[in-house]
Amino acid sequence: MNRTIYRVLLILSFLALNGLILFGLSSVWSYLNTGADRSKMLHLPQELSANYLPKIEWEPLENDGRPMEKQTLDEIERDYLKAWQIRNIALENNSEYGVADYYTDSARVKLFSILDLNRTKNTTVKSATLRHRPKLEFYSTDGKIIVLTDTNVERYEEIYLNDNLILKQKSTSSYQIMLLLEDGFWRIRHFVEIPSSKTKTIPQKKNTSFDVSISKIRGINYYPKKTPWNMFGKQFQDSIIDRDFSKIKTLGLNTVRIFVPYDAFGKAEVDFEKLEQLKRTLDLATRNDLKVMVTLFDFYGDYGIQDWTISHRHAEQIVTELKNHKALLAWDIKNEPDLDFKSRGKEKVLAWLEQMISSVNEWDKLHPVTIGWSSPEVAFNLSQEVDFVSFHYYRDAPSFPKAYEELKNKVPSKNLVLQEFGYSSYDGIWNAFLGSQENQAKYHTEIQKTLEENNIPFLFWTLYDFEEIPSSVVGKLPWRKARQKHFGIFDFDGKQKTVYPVIITRH
Repeated sequence: MNRTIYRVLLILSFLALNGLILFGLSSVWSYLNTGADRSKMLHLPQELSANYLPKIEWEPLENDGRPMEKQTLDEIERDYLKAWQIRNIALENNSEYGVADYYTDSARVKLFSILDLNRTKNTTVKSATLRHRPKLEFYSTDGKIIVLTDTNVERYEEIYLNDNLILKQKSTSSYQIMLLLEDGFWRIRHFVEIPSSKTKTIPQKKNTSFDVSISKIRGINYYPKKTPWNMFGKQFQDSIIDRDFSKIKTLGLNTVRIFVPYDAFGKAEVDFEKLEQLKRTLDLATRNDLKVMVTLFDFYGDYGIQDWTISHRHAEQIVTELKNHKALLAWDIKNEPDLDFKSRGKEKVLAWLEQMISSVNEWDKLHPVTIGWSSPEVAFNLSQEVDFVSFHYYRDAPSFPKAYEELKNKVPSKNLVLQEFGYSSYDGIWNAFLGSQENQAKYHTEIQKTLEENNIPFLFWTLYDFEEIPSSVVGKLPWRKARQKHFGIFDFDGKQKTVYPVIITRH
């Protein structure tokens, strides 16, 4: 019996040993047949897993030396932008980690001296480049050296001393760069700032004829009944939207406000199918003689400088695709960004908004831009940068005239738009039994009296009651979800609520 056991163990050991040898050989073979992985070859910090996508516009290729190949140019662009990104990260963290992988010895000396000085003074710099205009000057015959000039690089930076923001600024600088091909990757050899171009572009003043259109807004915030906060994608149904838009037109309204969720639309790589659905929605608005206010960046909440280039590429694709559409009325940069002041930092949020306004105005010089502030008290922020001021109001109706007048006094020169308002008809325990359809109708009657007396443009919330509210919208608390379900002028079954005659007679 013992001999049998020993034999079995010996055979199993032999088989296991051979299995390990074969596994080892196959692993070696697989490794030898796999291309180099830059993320493993180089000491890349975690932050480089995200894309860094400033706008890059190459000058026509008229360089000396060897003709440039498209694939090589793509590789140069990739490594050059990564070098900028690693530089930004190094200045933010005062860390030399990863710099050697993108800069040769001679190029990193100056950067290391800056880092040493910043560490001594406890200073950090958060920055991002927003636009590059490189021109290829020289490409060596052996394909290992290039020289380029990057003219008028647009850069935004914030300087912190002892973790306190002391300066934020935009700057424009030009550089002459030499890159060497080493280990299959392009590394910066020389990085020298040169005088920038003296040519100044005169900003084109936006046509303010849209003021008339904004002053005439009589509208509604819109989601389909069964897909609130989730109207694009597989659940998109243009027949339902067309029918709803027809209802909205029957109410005597002329504008709908819709929302573009940032993550769901693909961030920097906008989902083509959803973008087509967004265009189709505007087509349906045209068909029903409605204008559309498009709210960008729904559910976005980063605002970090290192994320700016990604959010810019997202907005650029949407704005350039829709800017010539007949139904487009205005761009709303972000819904209630002031709710992120506490968690993200007010200065960070405002800086991102200001830069995004500037970029949207560059991509679309015709349509006005606004921001959907959550209350009249905060709507004065960036009022000089937007084309009209939008605010929301969900408090008691008698206090509305005073709140409006206070905002009007702060911003006397801009159109004010009541972009959201409404009243929940929910009458259950989670609303202290205060809601009812009658109270909803009374609220709208009182608010609209002030709107008519002051000729205030408005968009109310919303067409339908909703059976389900995503937790990502109002959280999981039942009293918040229950109230949010009952702001519509039609109930769950699509029947008119008590407020309906008030809406249709007032508009």
